[in-house]
Amino acid sequence: MSSVRGFMGKGGALALCVLLAACSSKAPRPPEPARTVVLQAAQLPLPLPRSAFCAGLDSVLSAPALQGAMTSLVVREANTGKLVCEYNPRSRLIPASSLKLVTTAAAMEVLGADYRFSTTLLSSGVQQGSVLLGDLYLRGTGDPSMRQEDYQALAAGLARKGITRIRGRLIFDDTAFDHERLGADWSSDDEQQYFSAQISALSVSPNADLDVGSILVNVRAGATAHQPVRVSFTPANRYMNVLNRAKTGRGGPLVVSRGHGGNLLRIDGTLPKGAERIAQVSVWEPTGLVADLFRSALAQQGIAVEGGSLLGVATPASAQPLVEHQSPVLAELMAPLLKLSNNNMAEILLKSMGRKTAHAGTAAAGVAAVNGFLQSHGVSPSELMQFDGSGLSRRNQVSARTLSDMLLAVRGRPWFQAWYAALPVAGNPERMIGGTLRKRLRGTAAANNLHAKTGSMGGVSSLAGYVTSRDGRPLVFAMLSNNYMVGGRQVKAVEDQVVMALANKAD
Repeated sequence: MSSVRGFMGKGGALALCVLLAACSSKAPRPPEPARTVVLQAAQLPLPLPRSAFCAGLDSVLSAPALQGAMTSLVVREANTGKLVCEYNPRSRLIPASSLKLVTTAAAMEVLGADYRFSTTLLSSGVQQGSVLLGDLYLRGTGDPSMRQEDYQALAAGLARKGITRIRGRLIFDDTAFDHERLGADWSSDDEQQYFSAQISALSVSPNADLDVGSILVNVRAGATAHQPVRVSFTPANRYMNVLNRAKTGRGGPLVVSRGHGGNLLRIDGTLPKGAERIAQVSVWEPTGLVADLFRSALAQQGIAVEGGSLLGVATPASAQPLVEHQSPVLAELMAPLLKLSNNNMAEILLKSMGRKTAHAGTAAAGVAAVNGFLQSHGVSPSELMQFDGSGLSRRNQVSARTLSDMLLAVRGRPWFQAWYAALPVAGNPERMIGGTLRKRLRGTAAANNLHAKTGSMGGVSSLAGYVTSRDGRPLVFAMLSNNYMVGGRQVKAVEDQVVMALANKAD
């Protein structure tokens, strides 16, 4: 009882009176018996004591790298949903690419794990002998896996029908999506970067990573000093133009840049003799690149086109399909998207969900579809503000609690295992297994254990996913940090400490 008596020291009677709402305008009464005071005080809300494990995480989160920053963390048991630890759980923070967890899970449910994108040749004209009388339409639905050879295969399919001449125009139908080519508030500094490419329902990828909407710029030094460098593209095209001022030799670095509003590439600097560099840049208006590639593909098949090209016009309902290409199923496309954090693929999925649910290939319709998915699985979207599919927009906000709710909710879905396998795996050096986590947490209890999505942009870092503790309990966690002023690696080192604590946890 000494603590009660101590409380009743100088000024203590008035303080206790305020706490118990027992004051009156009359003179103060003598103190109640000690027994009564103890019972009344016990009714006051008291904070639950932190477990030693959670107190240890608190210590990790007080690292100098996070001083002055905002950090949110939630850890829960995956099988029961029971809360293990939380730290600012409902603070809405910018997630960066961890938002792809929400976008891709919703896509697996809304579109379906077996969903395929289609790219189709159609015409409302008629074929007379080897001549197609009428316009030829190339209609896309956003297939991120389309490569140059796939457009060549479509042209070859048309040739197999005996067509050698098109007496009409080539019309490129990208109307499955709207013409907002970039996401909300995407940084203008990133406009030429492949990871910030424009979004179109007709596009092409230059590589197996499915970096749709970009090209590879291959630069090779000349045979002798001061000779201009040689430039080529993958895929080869006539859509991009080059201003080549780079020379063979030693000196400043090689710089490849594309200005706003067009496809003029500037090549500056020097490249040592015998050297080769590959730069990757986004394309201004990807549908136009497809138009160039497909017209060339027809020419290679000996098919002449009498008319010009027209972009962005819808295919009439009377048009009949001639040749079609289908993508791999969505479940197979999840690996390059999640392992490599492919932004453009995420945007395509968002607009595809809008198109399916609201007949509108827009980001806003896609966000509504995501919210519907969350609500249908008991996850409140009240702590989610979503503006794009990839997480590039700084207007996106989500709480660690919402991410953990979603990670728990999807574990019972029939597509979960395929989605889970597509997440980056910590410490696994194989690029298409470890993904963005392949160099992290090697040699720790989290290696080949943690399946999670990373997120990074200036002042933003996040990590969310699944890890199994040392005693065999699967855990769900989400951690987001904003507004730090140190290098991102220092913050990711703190994330790794949290994950190692979870992986080594034993009750």
